[in-house]
Amino acid sequence: MSVRPRIGITLGDVAGIGPEIVTKALASRKLDKRFEYEIIGDVHTKHRRDAADWIVEGARRCLRGELAALVTAPVSKELVAPWPGQTELLAHIAKTRRFAMMLVGGPLRVSLVTIHEPLRRVPSKITRRRIREVIVLTRDFCRRIGIRRPRIAVTGLNPHAGEGGLIGDEERRIIAPAIKGTGATGPWPADTLFHKAYHGAFDAVVAMYHDQGLAPLKMIAFDTGVNLTLGLPFVRTSPDHGTAPDIAGKGIARPDSMIAAINLAARLAASTRKSRV
Repeated sequence: MSVRPRIGITLGDVAGIGPEIVTKALASRKLDKRFEYEIIGDVHTKHRRDAADWIVEGARRCLRGELAALVTAPVSKELVAPWPGQTELLAHIAKTRRFAMMLVGGPLRVSLVTIHEPLRRVPSKITRRRIREVIVLTRDFCRRIGIRRPRIAVTGLNPHAGEGGLIGDEERRIIAPAIKGTGATGPWPADTLFHKAYHGAFDAVVAMYHDQGLAPLKMIAFDTGVNLTLGLPFVRTSPDHGTAPDIAGKGIARPDSMIAAINLAARLAASTRKSRV
């Protein structure tokens, strides 16, 4: 009898809804049956900061080949300090410098050039090199899920994509030169681009900053969106929502996003294993 590969699932912040949505997801009978699933963490811990240790444990086990993928339940940002979030912590553990956050929900796939940066610091973090990195990572992901010729659109930074330099010059000075030669198109005004992507004009969007990219996606897929980290040497996904401490312990948290995250991790892990055979 063959042993099914295993996917690890961290419990996240025990003061939030992580343990509840993990439990509900595992009991849902909606998970990919090609894998076994293992909880990483202890719901009875008295130390919320254990959540960071569970992330580290899961990542290291993926790097050792013990787990086929890692799915992480939400954590509060202070629990993974000094890292701005789980994405950056996982990249540090994996010693990966080229990485990006992508959110997948409904018909949208959105990657971010900057992630957890204060808005005032975003312009200084947008460089030609970084934009090109995210375009390449996004293209590689699209091809991995079967899109042979991905149509990738890149947003501008400023309103109306700078209006030809009248409302900022980052588009013509940084973004447009970065896009050249990549096969992506843009810079597009963000206020119209997501409408086009939603209706099928593009396979993925590269956005300049967190809320620019995530607000449209969460509008259409708040309960089913998935956060994944591009560029890691292993598969990592997560629900696209936070810890929701206001409803923790009430038994009303929806597991839809966790189920979607687990199944996307399984899909990607299966394709990785197949490519190695």
